[in-house]
Amino acid sequence: MSSNRKAVVAALVSLALAATACASGKATGGGDQASATGGDGVKTGPGVTADTITLSLLTDLTGPYASLGKSLTQAQQLYFDQVNQAGGVCGRKIETVVRDHGYDAQKAMASYAEVAPRTAAIPQFIGSPMVTALKDKINTDKVLTIPMAWATGLLGSEAIQVTGTTYDVDMINGVDFLMKEKGLKSGDKIGHLYFEGDYGESALAGSKYAAGKLGLTVVEQKIKATDQDMTAQVAAFKKAGVKAVLVSVGPRQAASLVGVALAGGMDVPFMGSNSAYSPQLLDTPAAPALLKDFYYVTAGAPISAPLPAYQKLIADYKAKYAGQPLDSGVAAGWTAAVIVGDALRKACESKDLSRAGIIAAHRSQKAWEAGLGGTPMDFSVYDRPASRSSYIVKPDKDAVGGATLVKEAAVSELAEGYTVPTAG
Repeated sequence: MSSNRKAVVAALVSLALAATACASGKATGGGDQASATGGDGVKTGPGVTADTITLSLLTDLTGPYASLGKSLTQAQQLYFDQVNQAGGVCGRKIETVVRDHGYDAQKAMASYAEVAPRTAAIPQFIGSPMVTALKDKINTDKVLTIPMAWATGLLGSEAIQVTGTTYDVDMINGVDFLMKEKGLKSGDKIGHLYFEGDYGESALAGSKYAAGKLGLTVVEQKIKATDQDMTAQVAAFKKAGVKAVLVSVGPRQAASLVGVALAGGMDVPFMGSNSAYSPQLLDTPAAPALLKDFYYVTAGAPISAPLPAYQKLIADYKAKYAGQPLDSGVAAGWTAAVIVGDALRKACESKDLSRAGIIAAHRSQKAWEAGLGGTPMDFSVYDRPASRSSYIVKPDKDAVGGATLVKEAAVSELAEGYTVPTAG
């Protein structure tokens, strides 16, 4: 073979290998294989160009958490619009890509595969089952991801940041509140209505732990996310003689539960996980029951809390989305967006906007709070919750966001001593 021909063949082989590597990178979400250093001396990676940083929002706009997904998404778009108006991050404008998976794991996986190659970080990913299905992929791809889910199985990944508490910690703090302030006592039975899957199982682990420590008995009722009528579950709780009911389902199921219970003369307090309540429920027949004795436990302050950051958020949100409801999703979405924004800024300071650089910048923060209430979160660890403090909140039709603070964020002794399981 002539030397010229050898050179041509070698060049073609090199091109083929490069193309294969590129295709492989796209198939896996890219990792940091495409990292490079730009003219400004900043290392970049997938989703970052000389002019833009692309972030993806994997949400639910058509499934059981559609109202939450809309609020989360609008709040995050508001935040990143304001960041852009202030000059962006590291001389780059933020672009957001929104995909609706409808709370379907297969659709979520397809959406992730589509957007991952051009994504620097994911400020919103709704659903424990969805994020769990992609946990290994997200970790391999090194995409900083904020799940709008708090299952313990999401812990243990450097790339995935569970904000605040986990469902089990919240339930432990919630049961502690019921014991101290709602008349629950040792020897009583408590019901727990929960979704099958990571969300419900995580919450159930907390209620069982608290029950074991406090001398309570848990009466379980497991349902699917597609179940709507809670008549049978209420009958089971009533027959068992429960003195309180824990609620780890979606808003629709929570509404059915409390509505049927009140209609049937079952007068007990209800304690929901943070995903169980939506202020839109106050426009349904379930409103009287919710207003009577329903509470929910959450790591995030309700948007009605007297925080200057929230007061500005409310004004800005109303100006941009006139007539749209304000709920916990607005505050949660905003908080997650600020977390990612802060990580990008710190990564810029280190001149490293690669995916690994963004994660390292995020994980360098041990006491993040940004004026949004609650206990500062420790992002330097990822095998345990960033916080163990929970607020107790109650529906209130006169409060901004349809909920008002009952008890400031606190860690119960039970939660303090609890060993949170992780999937590793």
